[in-house]
Amino acid sequence: MAGRLPARRRSLAALSFTLCSAPVWADRPWSPTRPVVITVPYGPGGSSDAVARPLADRLAPLLGVPVVVENRPGAQTAIAAEAVARAPADGHRLLFSATATLSVNPLLAPALPYRVEDFAPVAHLATLPYAITVRQGLPWMLRDFVAHVRANPGRVSIGSSGRGSSLHLTGALIATMLGLDWTEVTYRGDAPQVNDLMAGTLDAAVLGGPPALAAERTGRARIIGWTAPQRLPHLPDHPVFAEVWPELVSVGWFGLHAPARTPPEAIRRLNAACAEVLGADTPLRERLAAEGLLVPPVGPPAAFGAFLDGEALRLAALLQRIDLRPAP
Repeated sequence: MAGRLPARRRSLAALSFTLCSAPVWADRPWSPTRPVVITVPYGPGGSSDAVARPLADRLAPLLGVPVVVENRPGAQTAIAAEAVARAPADGHRLLFSATATLSVNPLLAPALPYRVEDFAPVAHLATLPYAITVRQGLPWMLRDFVAHVRANPGRVSIGSSGRGSSLHLTGALIATMLGLDWTEVTYRGDAPQVNDLMAGTLDAAVLGGPPALAAERTGRARIIGWTAPQRLPHLPDHPVFAEVWPELVSVGWFGLHAPARTPPEAIRRLNAACAEVLGADTPLRERLAAEGLLVPPVGPPAAFGAFLDGEALRLAALLQRIDLRPAP
């Protein structure tokens, strides 16, 4: 018994050793030991895939392991979010996060199977303005289209991705601000909307840039206006709603989140890799800009977290404006 510390002193000594050692462990480099999976809460073929897949391709050589994109749509993005929230917090599973998942759903669906606190921000990847796209046979000029909808209340159909989605909120904002009465048709993803738009069975759709531009290139649909605050640098011939109605601006965001309690060194490594592939003048940044996305500099994870705090306030005000309330 001689020479042994009392239990309390042994505990304090262990705590002291842990605290003194923590910075050494925190600074230890992290590298993935198996493929990194990015879970996308939407189906393939939409705006999220246009960002997630080329990002994964470019992250793989930097991380030294394959980076795999897994599409898990459903339940207004909750299926994917819950899966990532419950995944091991070791840096190998990431959520391709978006406005609906972490900014809107917590305001509209209190009984979600996940919480915002279940995730740690990794990187803000892109800002997403929306394109109002119409089929052949409808006016392809912004003012003319709005006049057409006003003259035909309830007869113009517009696609949406369901209650609380960014596309739904944008369509509701436009209808509220401009006094439009159109019929909303709910789809599960962008691709089915684009197919119906080009087939002429859907009149209009609120879309992200990549699917909207793809539809326009066929000649069977046209973008009449974007919801960005000003014309997009790579698409100067496309008007924006704000040129006519200055307050009509609606943008979403894409990012990466990890499960909460993921080691800080893993988050730093992933953030740095994203910053490298989306840096100034990189091919991926130029590619996304040409597809109608705005790519801000990838800042530190804490800055992304602060951005999301601001988004929660902005979107709460938007929901109040369009009178969209939490589900009972």
